[in-house]
Amino acid sequence: MRVLLAFDKFKDSLTAPAACEIAAFALRRAHPDWTLDLCPLADGGEGFCEILTAAAGGELRKIPVTGPRGGRVDAPIGFVRSAKIPAAARAQLGLDHATGEVAVIEMAAASGLALLPLDQRDPWQTTTLGTGELIHAAAEAQAAAILLGVGGSATHDLGLGALSALGLPLVERDGQKISPPIPARWNRGTRFAGSVPATLPPIRIACDVTNPLLGPRGAAAVYGPQKGLRPEDLPRLDHESARLALLLCLHAGQPDALMDTPGAGAAGGISFGLMAAARAKLLPGFDLVSAWLDVEHRAAAADLVITGEGRFDESSLSGKGPGAVAARALALGKQVHVFAGAVTASTRDRLAVHAITPPGQPLAEALRSASANLAKAVSQAFAR
Repeated sequence: MRVLLAFDKFKDSLTAPAACEIAAFALRRAHPDWTLDLCPLADGGEGFCEILTAAAGGELRKIPVTGPRGGRVDAPIGFVRSAKIPAAARAQLGLDHATGEVAVIEMAAASGLALLPLDQRDPWQTTTLGTGELIHAAAEAQAAAILLGVGGSATHDLGLGALSALGLPLVERDGQKISPPIPARWNRGTRFAGSVPATLPPIRIACDVTNPLLGPRGAAAVYGPQKGLRPEDLPRLDHESARLALLLCLHAGQPDALMDTPGAGAAGGISFGLMAAARAKLLPGFDLVSAWLDVEHRAAAADLVITGEGRFDESSLSGKGPGAVAARALALGKQVHVFAGAVTASTRDRLAVHAITPPGQPLAEALRSASANLAKAVSQAFAR
């Protein structure tokens, strides 16, 4: 029996590689003769850089950068030789004939929500400056292109912090630079100065979010609350976002309609900012990751596919992550099992879904016990 283990992270408890290893340990104990293929998944958030870099045999380098609320954090950049990236992924990146190295950057490692305790989460006070410093470091290292994963951000600064690190600051009426340009200081900003260097490597943003920048489906309305935004502050943040976005479009010579681009609202608008001023392009995140990890062929070679994540709900079945892996494996006629901390998705034919959390276990305890819960659930599902 050949088994593909393709887990995503269990948020706040298990990384994707850890979940794969735990499931593999449980399977080896019950079926030592089975062949296991471990394929940790990444969604653009935590683990994106490490997983993609490891899959392509690249090199990780830690860079000290500015954290989401100041201070210093060590964040990785993965450097991967273009020739080591599967052809299908290179094609999606638009790098079919590129040479040199691709720098893989994970926004969550520099500007991520998980870097802040609950009482420090406030989108008025957080910055993408550190993400911009990673992009600058990749350019200084002469990367041929930059792949940026934007999941798990703590910010809503339209990427202005990142642009400031790249040479395009927000300034006051007297020309004084606002540093960092967090939303709490936007009322002082009257224009932008400078520009992103034309020599900056092409930036590709892995993004499965389709939200525009503004409005009821925009970045502040949909993602602001999880970053600490108070409901009464939403109109003001959206209004200020619109003002700064218009100023940036004017400075960069971009049409205002860029704000309505699906995905412009990803990660507090960093997608919009980088598209407007740094010529970044958005790519479907899971499609790229799937091609990079060669998920389709690995699933085709397996007899059994096992996947999972922290919560398996209806959104999991909308075409990304474990839901996409499950759908593709089912289409190939494979046995498919999903393990998740919580399951709210409706039942699908031929899809075995397992909730690993014991009934009645409090969330805090479930998060602490995720390793044991996953191991036990896998062992029970595949007992001899």
